[in-house]
Amino acid sequence: MTDKGFTDKIKGKAKEAAGDITNDKELKGEGLIDQAKGKIKEVGEDIKDVAEEVKEKAEDKLEKDK
Repeated sequence: MTDKGFTDKIKGKAKEAAGDITNDKELKGEGLIDQAKGKIKEVGEDIKDVAEEVKEKAEDKLEKDK
């Protein structure tokens, strides 16, 4: 089972916070990038889930029409 980008988002938030505290712009930037990666994974998984639902509904419809 996938975490849908949750780990990347949490890791990114931690890096961003650490960058803020230490005034490290590079670390903060890495954190923002990690959060974006997590969001992209989340959206990708959501698209995959919807595509699977559409496929299943289409298969059910075809089966009923036989």
